[in-house]
Amino acid sequence: MKKIIFLLAIVLGAMSIVSCREQDTYADKLERERKAINAFIVKHKINVISEKQFESQGFKTDTTKNQYVQFKSTGVYMQLAEEGIGEKLKDGETATVLCRFDETNVAGDSLQLTNKSLIWNGIVDKMLVTKNSGTFTASFDKASSVMVRAYGSTSVPKGWLVPLPYIKLGRITSATDKLAHVRLLVPSAQGQTLASKNTYACFYDITYQRGV
Repeated sequence: MKKIIFLLAIVLGAMSIVSCREQDTYADKLERERKAINAFIVKHKINVISEKQFESQGFKTDTTKNQYVQFKSTGVYMQLAEEGIGEKLKDGETATVLCRFDETNVAGDSLQLTNKSLIWNGIVDKMLVTKNSGTFTASFDKASSVMVRAYGSTSVPKGWLVPLPYIKLGRITSATDKLAHVRLLVPSAQGQTLASKNTYACFYDITYQRGV
């Protein structure tokens, strides 16, 4: 019952945002989203760096300075908190990747969805990821995904794939091991199905782990 109420809250929250704006054009919605993203950046004192600076820093972001790299081609902002253990996904390789995440609606700056809650009985979002010629594609396992249960689609948000060239995928085997950990500011065009439909950005805090 709690799961049903939780899912209804997500849907109703999105509906309340758009119901009074049905006459808005797509351009209006994009402008509102842009302003919400900018306000979020200011509020959280995010230090935006260019892709060139990101490369010059060895494809790292300085978390002590709250750096986020902005990828111009997608509009996604990324903070690489931990590169992770293990190896990067090789070209031609397909792997199971397990993710734990928090999803925040940027416009309201409020937690919208998480698979860390006991409501979901410990479900970890599982996705099958393939790398071909430097391009990543992925889909959620509908039997093990809070994102699928919430949004009804096995499509992985494109924004979730942005970190993959820069992180290592492994499994924790010692107390000093750390999983790949990123924070993402994802515009609607790179987001989950409801965000894309209703034109709102989401902020994600995600860990990536290689499955078995």
